[in-house]
Amino acid sequence: MAVPIAVLDCDLLLYGRGHRTLDRFKLEDVTDEYLVSTYGFPRQFICYLVDLLGATLSRPTQRSRAISPETQILAALGFYTSGSFQTRMGDAMGISQASMSRCVANVTEALVERASQFIHFPKDEATVQTLKDDFYGLAGMPGVLGVVDCTHVAIKAPNAEDLSYVNRKGLHSLNCLMVCDSRGVLLSAETHWPGSLPDCAVLEQAALTSQFETELHKDGWLLGDSSFLLRTWLMTPLHIPETPAEYRYNMAHSATHNVIERTFRTIRSRFRCLDGSKGTLQYSPEKSSHIILACCVLHNISLQHGLDVWSAPAAGHMEQSEEEYEQMESVDSEACRVRQELLLTHFS
Repeated sequence: MAVPIAVLDCDLLLYGRGHRTLDRFKLEDVTDEYLVSTYGFPRQFICYLVDLLGATLSRPTQRSRAISPETQILAALGFYTSGSFQTRMGDAMGISQASMSRCVANVTEALVERASQFIHFPKDEATVQTLKDDFYGLAGMPGVLGVVDCTHVAIKAPNAEDLSYVNRKGLHSLNCLMVCDSRGVLLSAETHWPGSLPDCAVLEQAALTSQFETELHKDGWLLGDSSFLLRTWLMTPLHIPETPAEYRYNMAHSATHNVIERTFRTIRSRFRCLDGSKGTLQYSPEKSSHIILACCVLHNISLQHGLDVWSAPAAGHMEQSEEEYEQMESVDSEACRVRQELLLTHFS
């Protein structure tokens, strides 16, 4: 005799009737403290994301229980900020691993689509001047439009034959080139470069170089460390300072450049999926790159909303560029002239 089998709700099968799944979760039912401790952000910020991404995340579906934009965003934020793998985070919130994976993928792509809206250099003269003034206020370095550096984010090995993602420490990673302003707001983020590429090679091939050599402001420069070559638009420290002016220049350069090191630390503190303490990103290089970029977008949005990420405790193992590079001297005579003029005008 055939026994009829009832079709059960997966959440009901796993958790029973008393379990409150995320689909039944309501923001108004919990405190800001709970939201921050569980998802990393307060209610106002989460509501902003729902408004920003809601239309994109509300795609037509034939499923009877389509996951709401609010649920998708909370699931993705939980993953970004906890550093937990999807199975554990999905279990904690009452949705399956497959649903968790879809939520993270959907929200990540929605944020990546809006990256240029939130990560860009200012273009109007007044804002550019404010950018320079803010940097000058840090340590007296004039004309600075941003500080640039690379950081490595660990990923799983793409395949046994692909060594392009193996960095100098023998780990698989993406080498991410970023620029920030004096407050830590990201002005540029290229998150897709293979970990085997040294910083100078990343910059050589980056869209950032093309921008500064063909489009962006000619009356200012970025600050980069000695892993980069001196350029007319990129001021690096002097290898062996000899005069008082050269020492003052190097001190101002170091104090100003430190902003991006702090920015890297705060990004890994807020987005624990990137810090490496609970394992590598378990995705392809392309998907990992998108997750990193999505976290960069959220970093900038959080600063726009007045969330002081620099107050967060430093943690984890998101790698600063670990290269043991040789000090490189520029063969660009015009770049050397620009730096020498800067030394004479402002540090002598």
